[in-house]
Amino acid sequence: MAKDLLFEIGTEEIPAHVMPGTLAQLKEHAQKAFQEKRIAFDSIRTLGTPRRTALLVKGLAEKQEDVKSENRGPSVKIAFDADGKPTKAAQGFARGQHVAPEDLVVKDGYVYAEVHEEGQPTAKILETLLPELVCGLSFPNNMRWGDLDFKFIRPIRWFVALFDQDVIPFELANVKSGRTSRGHRFLSQGDFTIAAADDYETACEKNFIIVDQDKRKAMIREQIAEVARANGGQAEITEDLLEEVLYLVEYPTALCGNFEEKYLQLPPEAVITPMRDHQRYFPVKDAAGKLLPLFITVRNGGKEYLETVQHGNERVLRARLADAQFFFDEDRKKSLEEHREKLKTVVFQQGLGTMYEKTERLAALADFIADELQADEKAHKHAHRAALLSKADLVTGMVTEFTELQGIMGREYAKLDGECEKVAIAIDEHYKPRFAGDSQPQTTAGRIVSMADKIDTIVGTFSLGKIPTGSQDPFALRRQALGLVNMMMEAKYHLSLSALVNKAMDLYGITEEAARNKMQRDVADFMRLRLKNVLEAVRYDILDAVLGDVDDLYAVAQRAEAVAAFVTRAEAEKDIQAFVRVGNLAKKAEKAAVSAALFQNDEERTLYAVFEEAAQAADKMLQSEDYAGALQAFTRLAQPIDAFFDGVMVMDKDAAIRDNRLGLLKSIDSLVKRVADFSKIVTA
Repeated sequence: MAKDLLFEIGTEEIPAHVMPGTLAQLKEHAQKAFQEKRIAFDSIRTLGTPRRTALLVKGLAEKQEDVKSENRGPSVKIAFDADGKPTKAAQGFARGQHVAPEDLVVKDGYVYAEVHEEGQPTAKILETLLPELVCGLSFPNNMRWGDLDFKFIRPIRWFVALFDQDVIPFELANVKSGRTSRGHRFLSQGDFTIAAADDYETACEKNFIIVDQDKRKAMIREQIAEVARANGGQAEITEDLLEEVLYLVEYPTALCGNFEEKYLQLPPEAVITPMRDHQRYFPVKDAAGKLLPLFITVRNGGKEYLETVQHGNERVLRARLADAQFFFDEDRKKSLEEHREKLKTVVFQQGLGTMYEKTERLAALADFIADELQADEKAHKHAHRAALLSKADLVTGMVTEFTELQGIMGREYAKLDGECEKVAIAIDEHYKPRFAGDSQPQTTAGRIVSMADKIDTIVGTFSLGKIPTGSQDPFALRRQALGLVNMMMEAKYHLSLSALVNKAMDLYGITEEAARNKMQRDVADFMRLRLKNVLEAVRYDILDAVLGDVDDLYAVAQRAEAVAAFVTRAEAEKDIQAFVRVGNLAKKAEKAAVSAALFQNDEERTLYAVFEEAAQAADKMLQSEDYAGALQAFTRLAQPIDAFFDGVMVMDKDAAIRDNRLGLLKSIDSLVKRVADFSKIVTA
């Protein structure tokens, strides 16, 4: 017979950003533990609020599954003496298996112990399993409280552990398990008793706790939308803010507040940022997307005294917006160009100069990239100007106070200064993508400055030996590199990575050849890993085949797509085998020089003729980025290659003839590897 399990960990309020991971951990660990303990179950759910993390298991078996096993011991010759009596080896084996020596079974020349382990009652196992689940949870930061030698993210105040109606007894951190939970801090009467595991959600709701986070989330979303409609607007609900608010409340009630219309004269982001990022309020817009002087917040409580709560929130926001207005007005006393001068006092990184010097490098890099991309004169000019002004807003009062507005305020101040619209947009876009899922720069100037900024940061940081390892990436270089890769692919830019790195090193004054070579290798390896992430849908062996050369990031993606289609052909295996045979011997060649005068056989003459035709055709196709067409041209080589190996002795005694044949193979191999190294492809 199966029962339901409820396990609730009651704590002080856990930080909102930690809760999703905690619930996922608890579910994963519980599933693993029950499987390892051979305890069957129907389903597992985790529920949570700021003060409670709960595990609900449906249909948990009342006892472990029995285990029957047949374990092999020593051979018969070792297990028994000449008289057929068990030796010490047999006796020791039997003792270890908890069976009598006479119960050992002889089979296939060995002795076996037939072991039957009866399952233990689940209730008994839970007494140790549940505390282990608590101790197994990991957090970014832990606390100690009282005089306990015990750590948890927040002090533990209670445990509820019910196996149907029965309490699972244990004690951890001086807290004993029971059936008593705690209701909402303000709305409930305090502690409440849970009769059985399947009463949990109902009992919580009676005590003003919506413990199911999915239900609570739906309530919050619906309430926000309804309040916004009632006030003539539409709420801007972002998923990250919604999830944060979700784990700040146990019983949600949405309400609307107002602020003075004069603050709408500020850039919308300057209003929304203190509202959303600092106060956890949801902005409200009209049907046209224009910001209204309204905000929606979610209270952890009921509908009583909503007007008082509203006024309190309005007071807090009013102070924030007044600060924003003050900083905006002060910032506007100087132009961005004037603010830029202050960058001379701001260090970029120790050993890498000031932020002013960084903008000078960005302008030079932007010029280089614009030339490489053959950008038009206007885009070139816009990128150069945007690069110079790109970091100027970092020293403004607005960005100092609200750091989330970097780039955004630069854009707005540039517009107010009369800078070109494209320059203003590029100042904002060069920070993109700011976070996972963020959009890429959409303007040419924005992309150019963004690429310049990212490669400058990567090369500069690498020059200090600060290459990300493991989970340590304090300068967010992985995000920068990933943004660079995605940008190249989205914009379809063919840009030499090595040329970019060389230019960046020139600007940093890195002249030592060994250091420059190491930098090229390190950056290429770093970008290669990011490409793997971006192209994760591509088969692993195909990725290995095209990632040897990552100088043209966009071309790698194109080649991967072409090879992925190529290997699905019926004739693919035969073609690949021919290319691999060529590659194996090509390694022995010192150079790819070929002289037709040294040919001795028709097979090598034919192969050379087909190679020249294929090379000519492939060159045109590679120039036009037709990698599928180039691969198709390579297929002409497969039959002549097979004929060559059947009719020609490559390693001829005559050195000149041998080197000429190896040179031919190396020429073919070099041509094929312009698309992929087929030795990496796994064939059936």
